[in-house]
Amino acid sequence: MRSSIAPIIAVIGCDGSGKSTVCEHLTSWIQGFGPTQQVHLGKQSGNVGRAIAKWPVVGGFLNKKINKKSNKANASMDKRKLPDLLPALVMGAFTVRRLRRFKRMLKLRAAGNIIVADRFPQTAIDGAYDGPRFPRSDDGSAIVRALARHERKAFDWMTATRPTLVIRLNVDLDVACARKPDHKRESLARKIDVTPQLSYKGAPIADIDTNQPLDSVLANVERVVTEAMEAQGYHLHDTPSTNQKTA
Repeated sequence: MRSSIAPIIAVIGCDGSGKSTVCEHLTSWIQGFGPTQQVHLGKQSGNVGRAIAKWPVVGGFLNKKINKKSNKANASMDKRKLPDLLPALVMGAFTVRRLRRFKRMLKLRAAGNIIVADRFPQTAIDGAYDGPRFPRSDDGSAIVRALARHERKAFDWMTATRPTLVIRLNVDLDVACARKPDHKRESLARKIDVTPQLSYKGAPIADIDTNQPLDSVLANVERVVTEAMEAQGYHLHDTPSTNQKTA
């Protein structure tokens, strides 16, 4: 018997693990089970910055300011102290944006669409990618503490929705660095170390080794997703469908 609510297949992993490639393939292939929408549930600060940088006259200036504030916020995370007001406001704005994207995803799901999620919120490890950015601290102004509480509530609410399946892409550091030469090796190393520790409130997790050739990776992804979809009462058919992707 088919589940009354459409599945969510979440794809997570370090930069260089092949998330974008896997999501693009999965979004096209999984439509053999039914209508599908791809969503991105990460912060996407890089994409926002690049878009702002293209604004005439003030774009470059604003992008530099945002990067500066984000760097300050990251520094405060290392010290386990709440950030100053301006970095906190930047972080709070991204929280609001992520909430909106998550709510849009839920509407698409409620409309019967299978969801392929590039990234997914997590609360297992604070400060790790796709997790809360504000540290657990009372050392800050009233406004900053309020922003931190809002972020925590937002993540608690988002993570109350569990994916049907989490595809966790695992990659070696050298491979990730070769695929992402513009990324800092130390940053990639931290993400690779954290990835196996991520949990999603008891959601089933399938580990995929993405050091393998792409054909093998995609075949393994199709296999674990087929098992998850059939457990939900979905069965693969040959009806062609148009790939769909949303922000």
